[in-house]
Amino acid sequence: LAQKIDPSQESAISQGYNPYLEHNPNSLNPIPEAHIMFRRRVWREIYLQEKQNRPFFVHDKEITKLIIEGVKHGALTPYTDESLTTEISKEQFLENLSLPKEEVLSAEEKALGFTDDAEWGDEMPHAPATTEEDYFLPNEVTTLELMEDVIFDKVSSVLIHDIQTIKLIIPAYKFPTGLRRVVATLRYKDLAAYFDSKPKEAVWVNVRNNAGNIKLTEAFELRLFGSRIVKVENPYNATVDDIYHKTPRAGIMASQQLEEELIELEYFLYEN
Repeated sequence: LAQKIDPSQESAISQGYNPYLEHNPNSLNPIPEAHIMFRRRVWREIYLQEKQNRPFFVHDKEITKLIIEGVKHGALTPYTDESLTTEISKEQFLENLSLPKEEVLSAEEKALGFTDDAEWGDEMPHAPATTEEDYFLPNEVTTLELMEDVIFDKVSSVLIHDIQTIKLIIPAYKFPTGLRRVVATLRYKDLAAYFDSKPKEAVWVNVRNNAGNIKLTEAFELRLFGSRIVKVENPYNATVDDIYHKTPRAGIMASQQLEEELIELEYFLYEN
């Protein structure tokens, strides 16, 4: 969304300075602080295998494939988390994508006192060279966690979803531990620029009509994805499941209720 700029600031902005970026340099479309009537940070999970999200996950055009290739080629910078303060090296990124490693020794052998660093004669056996088969495929990275600021602009009377980061997650069922793995977090501002630089690859595919394909950035702007709220900013940094942990159904119901509350809040702000 284009922002109205104070004429007194036009000269500074024309020289590359934008005062609105000082508050949040990660905003794709920064909003003047004075225009913000309401702001709340929300975390959502997008399950790419769900029917509504399949246009983001079409074979060979998976959004995860595009992101992974961008990191491998140095076009995207991965971070450890949504604070975006600590970068991940390409080597660590690939390590996060690696398949669970098999133990060299069995549990029985370890119980007998053998260790992985036991002597093997004159030299240690060499680990096999890493191949593409040692990593999860892009279509196995099936969860995205999106962090955004929900903002009501009182000047334009528009509710804005200002996406900040997108996190790549490999689901828990892929691991013997039953714990999911975060591959990396990406700044959405960087992703949007990267997507727009790849018009043929970065596509939301209309599975019923290829003439209806649109850019990935447009699909996010139009909110064409289905998602579940997993956290709303709170003093305890608690997730929905942390608060409503009695049953999985309770967590899902709470997430739906939070979604409805945001919709009701939007109507209230419009009316007032």
